[in-house]
Formats: sequence, structure tokens, C-alpha cells
Amino acid sequence: MNLKGHILLIAFSILAFASNAQDGEGLFKSKCSMCHMLGKDGTGPDLNGVKQKWEDAGEGDFLYEWMTNSTELISSGKSKVAVTSGEYSAISMPPQTLSNEEVDAILAYVDAYAPAPKPEPVATTDVAPTTEKEVVYVANYNKNIKLFYWLIIALGVQFMAILMISNSLKSLISMKQKLGDNAKAIIALVGLFGIMAVNNTSHALSFMKPGMAEENAPWLIVEDFDITAMVILNVILLFVLLHFKKTFMDINASLRPNSNVVVSKDGKVTKRKEKKLNDILTGAVDIEEEHTILMHHEYDGIKELDNNLPPWWVWMFYMTIIFAVVYLSVYHIFGSADTQIEEYEHSMAYENELVQKYRAENNMLIDASNVELITDKAELDKGKVIFETNCAVCHNPNGEGNIGPNLTDAAWIYGFDISEVFTTIKDGTTKGMPEHASKLNPAQLQQVSSFVLNLQEFDGGKAPEGDKMEAGNSSVVTEKATLLTSEADLSAGKDIFNVNCVVCHMSNGEGSIGPNLTDKAWVYGFDISDVLNVIKNGTEKGMPEHGSRFDQTELEQVSSYVLSLPPFDGGKAPEGDKVEL
Repeated sequence: MNLKGHILLIAFSILAFASNAQDGEGLFKSKCSMCHMLGKDGTGPDLNGVKQKWEDAGEGDFLYEWMTNSTELISSGKSKVAVTSGEYSAISMPPQTLSNEEVDAILAYVDAYAPAPKPEPVATTDVAPTTEKEVVYVANYNKNIKLFYWLIIALGVQFMAILMISNSLKSLISMKQKLGDNAKAIIALVGLFGIMAVNNTSHALSFMKPGMAEENAPWLIVEDFDITAMVILNVILLFVLLHFKKTFMDINASLRPNSNVVVSKDGKVTKRKEKKLNDILTGAVDIEEEHTILMHHEYDGIKELDNNLPPWWVWMFYMTIIFAVVYLSVYHIFGSADTQIEEYEHSMAYENELVQKYRAENNMLIDASNVELITDKAELDKGKVIFETNCAVCHNPNGEGNIGPNLTDAAWIYGFDISEVFTTIKDGTTKGMPEHASKLNPAQLQQVSSFVLNLQEFDGGKAPEGDKMEAGNSSVVTEKATLLTSEADLSAGKDIFNVNCVVCHMSNGEGSIGPNLTDKAWVYGFDISDVLNVIKNGTEKGMPEHGSRFDQTELEQVSSYVLSLPPFDGGKAPEGDKVEL
């Protein structure tokens, strides 16, 4: 391969970085997330490990047909796994337009998914419990794209330099013999790095499509990883450039062997003494002068030279001393600058102020405790758009029900108050409805909740599910519960607990499958109403609902008994936030 071929290979390697790799996460969210949840069953089964399951059954090739058209595969009868999987739900999976590579990307993303670790419990004082989401770090795309421009310019300059040196080399000697395998190895390294970037599915450069970019937003989304990749590629090309320069100098020296010879006026020929960078950095003594640093001892014919420490090492040592003095003075003596912890705390306080300001300006402070029913038509129209995008697949466009229940009748499973509907949509349910807190902001949740409560009854809709309620009927509103303290009520609550709860929480409430109920750490809130809601409706983490077994009084009795449990030494490790009752 000639030099131009090498240059072209480098160019193609760089183009690989700009290629949009297949995004398994994006495909999952757009194609599958309506029915499938990560790490657990939903309307559809958990897809984690499904590829291995089909391969173990010897039907790995049928998996692609299953993902694209499950109904046709089941009807053909050629796959036993497809028939078994189809029994999970009476609702068939709709056909999907996916290539085999896209199916692989989705399954790779699902298999690689791991739930975020729970944060360590932090003791709080005089702070009300909150269900607000953590603020997720987002790259500074405006800053990144400026850096990206400079790095592209640096790549261009280095390419031009390599091209100029290569043209000069061609005029001196044939490159094929001189460069050989070394150049090929360098090019292969750059190519390998480009392939690694292509295979990366989560950090590929992405262009904003028409209508997607916000005002003053960059046209190209450059992640922090992309900047890192460009820096590494620049470094690699710098080494390539230095290699070409060294090759040029070596060839030039071989073609001009007398360039270091000096002829004096009297005809005496001497060799020019050059001070090389290597001599400056290492302080090495020429072999002709080594007798000046020879130490006066010898052992078995071996002599020792008294070389100085390398100057570069000595300079760095002096620099570390200067740095240490300056650092100690600035941060620990005069306190004229923030330490890392102080800088972090100040930055977090400032950013939290910006977050709160943004949330307040965009109605993002709405939660179940303060959400109100919207009646404005423009807001309800926005809720309708959200409903048709996210909810119609399970509840049908008019809310008459399909996989999900009928939303237009007077029967409600999880409550019909605006705060209850808001919570159900936000957090999902144990019966298959996915959470939408990660997809919709609080203002959007309020809009779609209000739209649902404004739906008109649809004739011929799905049969009612849940309790039939009229407006004003508070018998099913569990947010308002009374803490019972009488011995009779607590004894009745203990009986209910011993029959229904000890299998998961143990007889003293110390926890087993379920969390410890005797410490001061609570996952879903510690108020009597919070505890009653959890017992009545269950949770998405596996606790079943008990609202169909007990009336309001029995729920209050067992909830009050749970809150009266004394601490138990040696119980299960705390889960959730630690609070003082």
C-alpha cells in the first residue's frame, strides 16, 4: 500500500467516528417501551435474557421473526418457544419493522441494563419527604461543539502536514521500502480506533433533525465521549506525524552523509558538534568524555560512571516543590480559594437554585400533594396529544379500554381523584401499567391526568374494573387515614399482620423478603396515609395489593400496628430514607 492509500485509510477511520451507530436504547424506547419494562414484567414480559433462552432452545434464528411478526410465527407452528411465549398475554404483539441488526441492538441494550444503585440513606431534619427526581447531568453541548470545531481543525492541520512530508519523502526515496510494516501498524491502530467508535451505541455523534432543535441549540449533538475520542485521535495522528518527520530526517541524513562535516580555512576536517534535544533532557556525557565522570573504584573489570540525574527529572522535582508551596498557601493557609469539597458544595447550591428556578418557571414543581384539575381547553388539548402518543395503545383513542381498563366509566381501580390519577400515571401499577415519570414532566402529567378525568363515557367500552364511584365518595380515598392508638385496634391490626404480612416481613417486622418495618428508614413514606396506601395498592417492587381483602377500618388497623412496631435488633439492613417520626 502506498502513502496515499495510508492517508485515505486514516481519513476513512476518522469518518467512522461520525457514523451514527445503531442505538439500542433509542429503538427500545420507540418500539418496545409501551409494553415492556426494563428489569421486570409489564404488559409484555421482561426481555432480559430472552435471546439466550431462544438460543438454548435451538431456535435462535426464529427470534428475529418473533420480534418482527410474532402472530405469523405462532400461526406457522414451527417454533415451540413462540407458542409458549405467546401464552404470556392474550394480546398479540403488533408487527414491527426491524432489521436483524436492530433486533440485536435492542436485545443487547436490554441484556446490558442494570438498575441504578440505591443511594445511601441520609438522615434529614425538618425536611418533608419528596418524590422529586434527581437532576441528571447533561453535557454542555454549546461548549462541546466549539471544542469539536477546534479538534477538527487540528486534524486537518496534521493531515496537511503529513501530506506535505509524504510528498517531500517521495522526492527522496521510495516509501514502500522505507515505511513498510511500521506505517501499516500505525494506520491499523487508527483504523481499529475508528471501528471501536462505530461499534459504540450510546455516544455516537447525532445530528438534529428538522424541528427537533431548540432556540440557540447546536445543530450537532457532541457528547463528552465524542470530545475524548477526538482528542485521542488527534494524539494518535500526532504520533503518526512525528513518525513521518523522523523518517524524513533519517532519509535526509542518509542521503547527505557529510552534512555534519566542517572544513576549516587551513583545510582541517572536523565533525560539527550538535547539541541534541536528547542530550539536553538526559544530561548524557559523550562516550569520548566519559573518563571525566569515571568513579575511582573497579570490581572484576567493571567500572562505574557518576552520571547526573536526568535534568528533566530534576526540573519536574523542583516544579512539584513549587506547586506544593503554592497549593498549601492558597488552599490551607490563606484560604483564598475553595477546596474541592467547598467548590462542589457551592456549585451544587448554585445549580440547585437554577433547577428550582427552571422548575418554577415551567410548572415543574407539581406533585400529588398540590396537583389541581385543569379545565382550560388549551391545556386539555395538550393532554389529549400526550394521551394519544403514550396511552392510546393500551386504552384506545377514546379511553374505552383495550389491554388497559376503560377510563370513561365510573369504575376506578386506583382512585378517581386528580392526585390519585396523577400518581397512577406517574408511578405505574403492579398490574402492568408502566411508569411515565421518566417520559413526562410534572406539567405534562397534570395535563394528561386532567384529560383522562374529562373523558366522556364511551358506549360499548370494555367492562368496568375496580370500584364504582361517584364524585364526592371519599370511602376509597386512602390519602386521608387516621392513626389508631387504642389497644383493641392495635390488637386487631396485629392479627391481620400475623396472617398476611409475616411471610415477607417476619413476625416482629424485622424484614425478610420485604423491608425491615422496625427501623426508621421508609421506602414509600412513613405517614399513616402513606403506609395505608402501600398496603392497599401494593408496589411495583413486588408487594401485592390488599385493598380487595380489607375494608378501610382494617387497613387503618394494620397500618397503625406497623407504625407501632418497636425497633428490633439484628433486623434486615435499612432501605429507603431515614426519618424521625
